[in-house]
Amino acid sequence: MKFSDSHLLPAGLERSLRFYVTNPSPCPYLPGLKERKAFTNLAVPDADAIHNVLSQSGFRRSQSIAYRPACARCNACRSVRVDTRAFAPSRGDRRTLARNAHLVRRPAPPQATREQFRLLKHYVSTRHDNGGMSDMSYRDYVAMVGGSPVQSLIFEYRDGPDPDSRLVAAAITDILRDGFSMVYTFFDPELTSQSLGHFLILDHIRHAHEHGLPHLYLGYWVKGSPKMDYKRRYKPLEVLDGDRWRPLRDDE
Repeated sequence: MKFSDSHLLPAGLERSLRFYVTNPSPCPYLPGLKERKAFTNLAVPDADAIHNVLSQSGFRRSQSIAYRPACARCNACRSVRVDTRAFAPSRGDRRTLARNAHLVRRPAPPQATREQFRLLKHYVSTRHDNGGMSDMSYRDYVAMVGGSPVQSLIFEYRDGPDPDSRLVAAAITDILRDGFSMVYTFFDPELTSQSLGHFLILDHIRHAHEHGLPHLYLGYWVKGSPKMDYKRRYKPLEVLDGDRWRPLRDDE
């Protein structure tokens, strides 16, 4: 179905790209509701430049597709990003960073490895056994990682400085002009005391700030959805309101 709600699209791009909308499907965040997504193919010339504009307009990437919610009577999914320049870690944040200070982050090209896949399968089977990725094959993972037409890296986190040290976490991350966009993260679910999910976000905030990148894009926040509420802890958090970004208020 062709997407016709041009007010949701960045100015000019609705004329240069083809946008479509999915059929309604059950909302994964709010029970009893249906969701639709607008999407377009990023496998086009100047994909990086287009991806930057789309990201600033609330789109996310999955392989070669950029998408954003396009629900007719619901605006609950709000795009959020962290202001990395103003972020000040709390005492608990500093404890999490200290617990993981021994981990070594290494950027890797967006190419799948068997080692990453084993970690991903362990993570999914423990944390998201009923999710859509529970039956992912290695071939699926290769397509997921290698299907990006834009600048992307896999940040691997190893338990020591040796390149052969154990892989304990990984983050598929897009590199934007104004920040990082965390596409997907996974980690050893047995290391619960290390709060690795929290650490990965904190480390991305720190890494972006060190590189002069003002934003860390965290995808969508949904008020009333417990699985999304964790994003509020990374303050100051900005929310896309129409066509402008503004601070998310404490009373929202």
